[in-house]
Amino acid sequence: MAHLQQRHPQNINGDFYVDTTCIDCDTCRWMTPEVFHREDEQSVVYHQPVDETERLRAMQALLSCPTSSIGTVEKPTDIKTAQHSLPIQLEDNVYHCGYHAESSYGAASYLIQRPEGNVLVDSPRFAPPLVKRLEELGGVRYLYLTHRDDVADHRKFHDHFGCDRILHQDEINHGTQDVEIQLKGAEPVQLAPDLLIIPVPGHTKGHTVLLYDHRFLFTGDHLAWSESRQQLVAFRDVCWYSWPELVKSMHKLAKYDFEWVLPGHGRRYHSDRATMQQQMQKCLAWMDTV
Repeated sequence: MAHLQQRHPQNINGDFYVDTTCIDCDTCRWMTPEVFHREDEQSVVYHQPVDETERLRAMQALLSCPTSSIGTVEKPTDIKTAQHSLPIQLEDNVYHCGYHAESSYGAASYLIQRPEGNVLVDSPRFAPPLVKRLEELGGVRYLYLTHRDDVADHRKFHDHFGCDRILHQDEINHGTQDVEIQLKGAEPVQLAPDLLIIPVPGHTKGHTVLLYDHRFLFTGDHLAWSESRQQLVAFRDVCWYSWPELVKSMHKLAKYDFEWVLPGHGRRYHSDRATMQQQMQKCLAWMDTV
């Protein structure tokens, strides 16, 4: 939990604050940009919530902070309301889970609610309030893992829900050697008519992305929106396997149609398909210059 004695000096006065244990993962800033921003390579509160909507969004960020670095001076009386508001519906049957894990450096996790069985995309923290909500939403049939970095509490979710975990063989290590579905090769895998897994080596050797319903692309650490550049980007500075391979993968990915980019790290992006294609071409042009 956050400690008032470690309160960051740049916080504005009021109930909410961020302490100096913040790891600068950006979670609160993209979840609730009206309350949090960056100062001295950490998050701080620059605007205190003034109504119920802003307070709920700030509480959602508090619960999602992977290091519990966000706190309130007064004991919150609306914590159960905030807990029940997670996962957050993005559009239709796709949700942002919240409860980011420190072991994944604050990566986002998502839920796809489907009659054929729900899909959890990358692993959030195994937090009891979230687990209860996932049970209410129909449980978890598959836990799809984009790559080795964002597996967090995968085993706890498997043990609780009995879900099949999915990870590419090139990403398997000691902590994931018991994953039920281990993907191979470089060809796309049609997991179900509405679920296509696309290998995109680059950030890591076995990184994959998930395209759901030809609309929602869950991109892990392969592709995200950059606020500073105002465009889609890849992460050149944290490319652990091969930048040339990542560029090839991005060219391959640009052939698909989608409307949402939902990353583990970085900001998400939503547009019509034509604009998304323009953004992908802009991303590819930028990648050729770095």
